[in-house]
Amino acid sequence: MIPKPTVDYREFRLSRLNEPRFAHVKLLGGWLVYFLFYFLTENLIPPERCHVIHSALDDLIPFNEYFAVFYCFWYVLLVGSLLYYFLYDVESFKNLQRFIIVTQVAAMLVYILYPSIQLLRPAVMPRDNVLCRLMFAIYAFDTPTGVCPSLHVAYSIGIASVWCKDRRAPGWWKAFVVVCAVLISLSTAFVKQHSVIDIASALPVGLLAEHLVYGRKRRGN
Repeated sequence: MIPKPTVDYREFRLSRLNEPRFAHVKLLGGWLVYFLFYFLTENLIPPERCHVIHSALDDLIPFNEYFAVFYCFWYVLLVGSLLYYFLYDVESFKNLQRFIIVTQVAAMLVYILYPSIQLLRPAVMPRDNVLCRLMFAIYAFDTPTGVCPSLHVAYSIGIASVWCKDRRAPGWWKAFVVVCAVLISLSTAFVKQHSVIDIASALPVGLLAEHLVYGRKRRGN
């Protein structure tokens, strides 16, 4: 049986955006701001101004197209989590969206103050299969600039955090989400979308968001 949404969005109108039951919808505006700054940083900061992000460990990690499955599953997990909480747990939705906004702001500040680029992508795909073609398509529209810290990793931390705090979620699902978050983070290195440095730098960003979103609530309990 499909549960009933906690908010009847059929009654939503823009004129009701400031009503308490719909006020959380305004948090989705963070995505509009993020995409605006993403467009500006991608188009106004030339690659030659970017600092190359590279670690010796990156050279030891082989390209493995099978990790594209986890890399792309991130989109499903992100949208699915936001949608689920948007419908069935507004407070958790607000926490997750605020977590995402904090990581977006932090990452964009770094991208502007310290523009980054990675040169890890294979010039030629080592194999000809569906997953290699998928990654080639991703490379075509996703530039290798603005990579440090990795938002793929930072968002994954937020998703795992909100699910682990959900008292209604079964233990197996929490474990599944945590494993997915780890595999997604690792996948960014194996599909050569990020350096190990990008992954590591996302950890303090995630901790900052965790503190700002949940720290005050824990102190208040």
